[in-house]
Amino acid sequence: MLKLPDLGELDRGLSSRVFLSTAPADMRKGFDTLAALVRDYLGHDPLSGHLFLFVSRSRDRIKILYWDADGFALWYKRLEEGTFRLPAKPSAGASLELRASELAMLLEGIDLSSIKRRRRFLHPSQKQPKD
Repeated sequence: MLKLPDLGELDRGLSSRVFLSTAPADMRKGFDTLAALVRDYLGHDPLSGHLFLFVSRSRDRIKILYWDADGFALWYKRLEEGTFRLPAKPSAGASLELRASELAMLLEGIDLSSIKRRRRFLHPSQKQPKD
């Protein structure tokens, strides 16, 4: 039988959580300054192994900071054309948690503010525990 992949499998495949800073970041910031932002502004542990996304004011650049077992790693992307389309900003909070599938869509240029997930039946054996 043919088994097609779904977004849920992608979301469950990433063991780390993904946090997007809701405030624009200065893209000149490096490892230590971004780690301090994660700790002081976002309120998370930068050594947790989670992904922390920072987007420039012009939304054409993105940095992802994460702890990679023995040191910080930084992933950086600058768009030559267009902007990253971010999800709708929540009313409160310094960060917004994304699913792995939403991160993939964000990096591929899909407008997350127009994405609407419809409620679906989920068998109790498939439910994710809440953190």
